[in-house]
Formats: sequence, C-alpha cells, structure tokens
Amino acid sequence: MRELDAREAERLVNAYSDLILRLSYTWLKSAQDGEDICQTVLMKLLTEDRTFDSPEHERAWVVRTAINACKDELRAFRRRAVPLEAVPEAPAPEPPRSDVLEAVTALPGKYREAIYLFYYEGYSIGEIAALTRRSEAAVSAHLSRGRKKLRELLGGRKYEPN
Repeated sequence: MRELDAREAERLVNAYSDLILRLSYTWLKSAQDGEDICQTVLMKLLTEDRTFDSPEHERAWVVRTAINACKDELRAFRRRAVPLEAVPEAPAPEPPRSDVLEAVTALPGKYREAIYLFYYEGYSIGEIAALTRRSEAAVSAHLSRGRKKLRELLGGRKYEPN
C-alpha cells in the first residue's frame, strides 16, 4: 500500500473523477452506480503500489480499470437481480437530459465504448484499440457502425450543440 500526500490524492481525484463518472454512466446508465465505480477505481489508484510510465499511461489505466469495474458490476447485477415488486420506491435524481447522450447509451456496448472514448474523451483509434484490446480495424468499424446507428436513433439529423 502506498502513501500519498494530500496534494497528490487531490490531484488524482480532480484529474479522474469526472472521466470515471462519465464513462461509468455510459456503461451503467445510473449516476449512483457510476459514483460507486468512481470510488472503487479511485481507491485502487490511491492505495495500490503502482507506477506509471507517463500521464497517458496513468489515464489509460484509469479508463481500462473503470471499464472493467463496469463490466463486473453488470455481471454482478445479473446475479443479484430481484423482482421489481420487491424493490421499494425511491426516486433518484436524474442527470441532465441529452438526446445525444441517451442515444449513445442506447448503443450496443462495443459501439458505445468506441464512440464514447473517441468523441467524449478524445482518444485516437489506436489508443482505443490498445485500451479495449481490439484491433484498430475493429475500433474503426465500431466507430463507423456506431455513427450510423446514432444517425438512425437521432432521426437522421446531425447534432448541433446549443
């Protein structure tokens, strides 16, 4: 277990919490589950004795760890699912509505992952391929097919930010 000073811990939280939350939300479609994943990934980052070759290596580790944690959460959810009638009603605040984000989260996982990492996080196709352990051709195909599905989901219109 490594010891961090408060400044280093604050740097890591400030640098990665938004990234982890956004990435987790695209996978889990739940702000609360995203917060749990964020806490898990940050705790690993803060407590495990790990060295990184560069800031890009550190960021790639965070992204890969967050994706893996989301996949673990989805697998665990299937095992602990309960009937809807057994769940008490507790309305949770929803994140701001965005047609584009909703369309991205509606995509199949491989397309959602490629679209999110490319457009929201600014990774190149080669970087996404390395992060997701896929070929560049596969990532490129996922981006192309994901864009096509997004156009269909958004009614063929192009997105114009406000």
